[in-house]
Amino acid sequence: MAGPTPKHYDTILAPVITEKATVLSEQNKVVFKVAMDATKDEIADAVEALFKVQVTKVNTLLVQGKVKRFRGVLGKRNDMKKAIVTLAEGQSIDITTGL
Repeated sequence: MAGPTPKHYDTILAPVITEKATVLSEQNKVVFKVAMDATKDEIADAVEALFKVQVTKVNTLLVQGKVKRFRGVLGKRNDMKKAIVTLAEGQSIDITTGL
């Protein structure tokens, strides 16, 4: 496990802070918004390098952007990719502190 590189910062974009993500944090899982072209191995490497924890599993899902109205004009939100990262037993990430 090497130190963080710029590629790691491009892979992990932001933490996802929702009710569901908070419930998952009780099961040693953390949810991140990640780059659309990121693979599970790249996500695991980035989380391990940035937060100095051991990752046991990575699940990813693509979230399709919703069609919404912006000032009366029909528009579409961007698609995004989320990663649910399972950490080794006894490890945690405090996402409120930032990087």
